[in-house]
Amino acid sequence: MAISDIPILSMLRTRMQWHQERQRLLAENVSNADTPKFRPRDLAPPSFDRAASQAVSLAQTDPSHMGGLTGGTQFKDKNERFAVRPAGNAVHLEDEMMKVAGNQMDYQAATQLYTRSLALLKTALGK
Repeated sequence: MAISDIPILSMLRTRMQWHQERQRLLAENVSNADTPKFRPRDLAPPSFDRAASQAVSLAQTDPSHMGGLTGGTQFKDKNERFAVRPAGNAVHLEDEMMKVAGNQMDYQAATQLYTRSLALLKTALGK
């Protein structure tokens, strides 16, 4: 079996490639922060069909327990009226830089998982 056939490694490679492309888009958003009528873009996360079907959700077994996050609207930005700058540009540098930092941390986590998975395979093979 080739290393490229191992599902977890191929998913990690896909995730790392997604983070690289997202970083490029986020950098483009930051660089065009002063361009009039520029709209920021972002990538949709990659979909791993098999992994998505095996997702685990939290169950609230007692009324005093906290419920799991259900993707509700309770944390959405209430100040949507401020989404466009006076020049017609919708880029918020603070938001974009937070996305860049989060993307970098996620990329580093994926690379560490990939590296450790390869090291585990090498150990299993006796190399």
